[in-house]
Amino acid sequence: MSSIGKLMKQAARMQQQMEQVQAELAARSVEATSGGGAVKVVAKCDGTLAAVAIDPQAVNPAETQLLEDLVLTAANAALAKARDVAAAEMSKVTGGMAMPGMF
Repeated sequence: MSSIGKLMKQAARMQQQMEQVQAELAARSVEATSGGGAVKVVAKCDGTLAAVAIDPQAVNPAETQLLEDLVLTAANAALAKARDVAAAEMSKVTGGMAMPGMF
């Protein structure tokens, strides 16, 4: 088989593996908290948020800015964890090669 044929087969196999990993990542989630656990955010490893939980004791109408900051901090932390998991899993498929447009 020619080198180009082998390369095409490898590329097709890598694409199938990447699609499988992406499907697995869509089902996998991570969580992060802020405010000592007052706010918890769950993110899926496909880059979407799955849930936000706020301890009722953290809700004070006079301090909405603080609560907003806690939610934002937890959301960003959860998404960062999700990106790290996704990058690690995709790296296993790509052998560490940087793939443009992928995570």
